[in-house]
Amino acid sequence: MLEYILMAVPAVFIAVSIVYAYKMVAVGKRTRKRAVLSQVIAFGLVSIASLAISLIAFAAEPETAAQTAASGDLNMGISMLAAALATGISGIGGGIAVGGAAPAAIGATSEDPKAFGKALIFVALGEGVALYGLLVSILIISKF
Repeated sequence: MLEYILMAVPAVFIAVSIVYAYKMVAVGKRTRKRAVLSQVIAFGLVSIASLAISLIAFAAEPETAAQTAASGDLNMGISMLAAALATGISGIGGGIAVGGAAPAAIGATSEDPKAFGKALIFVALGEGVALYGLLVSILIISKF
């Protein structure tokens, strides 16, 4: 039962922070920039709390921890975490790049239709970042 409570704490914390940021922006006490900053801080705190909870649970059972480390499950878990981070962070970076390049490409195309091919290249370069992250995660996963 304690495991379920510990797993629910990060989800509840994120939900409360989203509702709090939404209400603060709706009331006008916060700008959108500060709301996004509060969400990033909340995400960081939830990540740290989740990692701490898993480490505490891992250290609480030394026999199981030794068996897990000996069997290689710990290495597989860390590699899956690395693959998820590679895909997620590169996807966010690709989204930011495309979010900046696509409107500029549309504007350039509306002024000069001949610039479509050149503008499309810059949008595709931003998307390439996400594809490289996906490729790295596939390579990490294929090792196990």
